[in-house]
Amino acid sequence: MSVEAAVAYLEPLIGGPVDLAVVLGTGLGAFADLAADPVEIPYADIPGFPDSNVSGHKGRLVVGKIEGRRVAVMQGRAHYYEHGDPAIMRTPIETLRRLGVSTIVLTNAAGAMDKNMSPGQLALIGDHINLSGVNPLVGDREDGRFVSLTDAYSPRLRARIKRAASQAGVRIHEGVYCWVSGPSFETPAEIKMMKMLGVDLVGMSTVPEVILARRFGIDVVAISVITNYAAGIDGSSPSHAETKKVAGTGGIALKRLLLSFLKGLEDV
Repeated sequence: MSVEAAVAYLEPLIGGPVDLAVVLGTGLGAFADLAADPVEIPYADIPGFPDSNVSGHKGRLVVGKIEGRRVAVMQGRAHYYEHGDPAIMRTPIETLRRLGVSTIVLTNAAGAMDKNMSPGQLALIGDHINLSGVNPLVGDREDGRFVSLTDAYSPRLRARIKRAASQAGVRIHEGVYCWVSGPSFETPAEIKMMKMLGVDLVGMSTVPEVILARRFGIDVVAISVITNYAAGIDGSSPSHAETKKVAGTGGIALKRLLLSFLKGLEDV
């Protein structure tokens, strides 16, 4: 019922279908400021949309034109660690699909395992490992719950992101992202284990949204802003304050990349 209510509430406000959506992670909300003639709606006003009490997340939906395309920008997300529900983003993701979204760009702040991935740089997510022990589709009673996650991160869109990065002069890495529940950061021993498993990036979001987006037939591409080295890497001891600070710097490169990506979508 909440999805129907959310769609009924949003449709008259946004005035038409949306081409694609962007979900902005911690400290990355400034991209929404690029939207022309924006409609700005707090999550608290949208039926079924969960709140987020994480600093660095504004908690609103912004719909407007960017590079000639109608884009729905989520300034912040709700996390599993806030609500104890891995499906907490189901209503927003399904609502976006009902509003016409067929492509979603997910962004996050992440820690890096590789010292060649420096804080402030970007990384394209090519695959993920879910170490949280939970899945947002548990309890879904329809056959659509059996989602294939082979190529969950669209090869077509990843190729376009790489071209956009080259055109924008933005350096971008690529790697495997590991989802952990949070909210505490990982231990050095956990990071050592993840490195053995082939993990390049670690964070507390995104994977549930990827699974939900694929459940509803939305194509996904995901980008991490590297905000720190993971625990124990080069003596690192991560903090949320560091995440927000470095995300602001990385967000500048992210804006350039996303603008280049939107300009070239007709080539996809």
